[in-house]
Amino acid sequence: MDNVDLSPNELKLLKCLKEGSLSPHEASLKSELGEKEAMSAASWLRSKGLVDISEESTNFLFPNDEGKKYAEQGLPERRAVEWLNKMGESLLDELPLDDNEKKVVIGWLKRKKFADLEKTDEGLKLIPTGNVEETPDEEVLVLLSRKPMPENEIDKEGLALLKGRQVLSTKEEVSRTFNLTEEGQNFNADEIDEDLIGELTPEMLQSGEWKDKIFQRYSAETGVESSDFATLHPLTRFTEEIRSIFLQMGFTEIEGDYVESAFWNMDALFIPQDHPARELQDTFYLSEPASFVINDDELLDQVKSIHEDGGDTESVGWGSNWSKETAQQALLRTHTTVGTIRYLSNNPEPPIRVFSVGRVFRREALDATHLPEFTQVEGIIVEPDANFGMLIGVLKEFYRRMGFHDVRVRPAYFPYTEPSLEVEVRFGDKWLELGGAGIFRPEVTAPFGIECPVLAWGLGLERLAMLHLGIKDIRMLYQSDLQWLKETV
Repeated sequence: MDNVDLSPNELKLLKCLKEGSLSPHEASLKSELGEKEAMSAASWLRSKGLVDISEESTNFLFPNDEGKKYAEQGLPERRAVEWLNKMGESLLDELPLDDNEKKVVIGWLKRKKFADLEKTDEGLKLIPTGNVEETPDEEVLVLLSRKPMPENEIDKEGLALLKGRQVLSTKEEVSRTFNLTEEGQNFNADEIDEDLIGELTPEMLQSGEWKDKIFQRYSAETGVESSDFATLHPLTRFTEEIRSIFLQMGFTEIEGDYVESAFWNMDALFIPQDHPARELQDTFYLSEPASFVINDDELLDQVKSIHEDGGDTESVGWGSNWSKETAQQALLRTHTTVGTIRYLSNNPEPPIRVFSVGRVFRREALDATHLPEFTQVEGIIVEPDANFGMLIGVLKEFYRRMGFHDVRVRPAYFPYTEPSLEVEVRFGDKWLELGGAGIFRPEVTAPFGIECPVLAWGLGLERLAMLHLGIKDIRMLYQSDLQWLKETV
């Protein structure tokens, strides 16, 4: 190899590696290069067959916000058993725990044999067993609260218990080592002129210094080092996080089509045919196909009757003539609730807990907070005992798992739910509205023979992502800003 193929930085690093393998940090100290410069030089030396770069990935675990709280205050079952040992037999409601902790503490008290349970007329009674032995998950949580640890160095039993509680986060760290190849070992770096110039600067041109220098040869044959680093887009990762939360809460994911009829998108949901949302300025209608033929005459008659006079639902309907032709118009779905009602039409029997994450389309002006194409998250619960309180509880739990602990609801109006609400979360010193929810009206469920309450909600994923990622312009989520993408990894 011609000696002018090496830059000054490559030469410095090569000489340092003659003494043995080095990490990027060690190489930086020995060569007096910055760590980035040392890594760049190693990459070029690798392309020239003189250096190997070995990599080893290690997953480090550390507590998330909830885990930090438990590390400081103690796990719910630990605080519960300390209370029981002090106060004696107590009812579940008497424990000094919040409502979310009371929901999970019973199972952990039984699992760790901290307490026996007894049903009474006053409620569930907890009887301490006298066992207060510290458990492996508690020991692991304390250790991780002090410093992150490699997963393979953590007690497996304690780690398994904590992983099931969603109180840990993972960070992957990659360690690199530079090693000389056989060709690199045999390469005589001492014979190379260290004063080679690899870059012509304005200062050299002004001073004329370049005239007395020898320039590093430019090789067109040297390959460009490509990055093998890849990751998911921040919005994709966020979407998968939402999916994971719903799956953990016992929901099943469903999907639907982008192209739908106005019947399923609007009429089946008791949206009147003169509603502003049906206008061309709000909805994308198709020219091919312009309409769908709906052959279920019985269903059409039921929906027509409900719209015009309420049918058998004790409603008065909308009091206007209903058009089959209008209902059969083809459009791009304006919400994912159309997939929900289709699913219910084919699966009317409870219990049902499903969710969907899908694209929807509306004629929105493109700006910092609006997109004509965006993603909606939809969910429903169909159970005999479902009620408005359960709906609020599920929504608060979802947003809590998303990191929003201050959640409130306020009354709202939607054509297909009654009662209805909007969800708001505290972000900084402001309350921000993130989605709507309610219980499907009888006018929606009656045509499909659904007699149980249907709890339903929908929220815009991008708007939630803006809060999660700390951005103020929704368009950032779909722009190829490489700097932002790198910083958000």
